Amino acid sequence: MLVLNRVAIGVFAAVVGAGVYLMMGAADAPNVADTKPAAEAGPLVDVIIPARFTEQQAMGQIAFEANCAVCHGVNAVGRDGVGPPLVHKIYEPSHHGDEAFQRAVALGVRAHHWPFGNMAAVEGLTRADVEMIISYIRALQVENGID
Repeated sequence: MLVLNRVAIGVFAAVVGAGVYLMMGAADAPNVADTKPAAEAGPLVDVIIPARFTEQQAMGQIAFEANCAVCHGVNAVGRDGVGPPLVHKIYEPSHHGDEAFQRAVALGVRAHHWPFGNMAAVEGLTRADVEMIISYIRALQVENGID
């Protein structure tokens, strides 16, 4: 009987804890349940790819594809219903400087330009990693007339 009560209390605590976690995190995390399936989440912009990337930009591309493309699309074209394109005038250096990208990755971002919901922080990336990603994004932007 004592073991059964402990199990019931443990299950109850887990359910309550999960509910609190979901309620507290819901305001800060992207609403993944409302995103479109990958097959339906098409690109939002057309992007011209530079003929060549520097070594830093190429490493940034690899890091971007591994950490950012799931939401922002391959080559930062955005994903319909999932995440905005980063090859867009809103993200030009004079409006969103490099530090804005650093802070977005480290701290997450509340939605303010697009109706995609909040962006959660991206774990596991160093400032140096993000510098390479920024270098890649800026190369794409320049190639597409955004600088």
